[in-house]
Amino acid sequence: QVQLVESGGGLVQAGGSLRLSCAASGFIFSISAMNWYRQAPGKQRELVATVTSGGSTDYADSVKGRFTISRDNFGGTVSLQMNSLKPEDTAVYYCNTHNLWGKGTLVTVSS
Repeated sequence: QVQLVESGGGLVQAGGSLRLSCAASGFIFSISAMNWYRQAPGKQRELVATVTSGGSTDYADSVKGRFTISRDNFGGTVSLQMNSLKPEDTAVYYCNTHNLWGKGTLVTVSS
């Protein structure tokens, strides 16, 4: 079954950390660039971080220096380590590759 399943969201205080994970199945993970998007209430979905098949990474300016994306090609997972979280990071976070999306995991950062 072709799918992406996110986990790791939750409630955290400002300044805290969370680690999101995305388990991929049903496609050749190792050759696929993987993305994390987020969508805050009332806002458009935005790209947060990307990791290419070769391991190169890119980040939205708003999360540079705080978030780290990584991948495990053997295990078929992509992770997002989020540090120094801010209330404005509150959103549903989605894992994505090509036109495949997970269902999302909610991250809430309290002030």
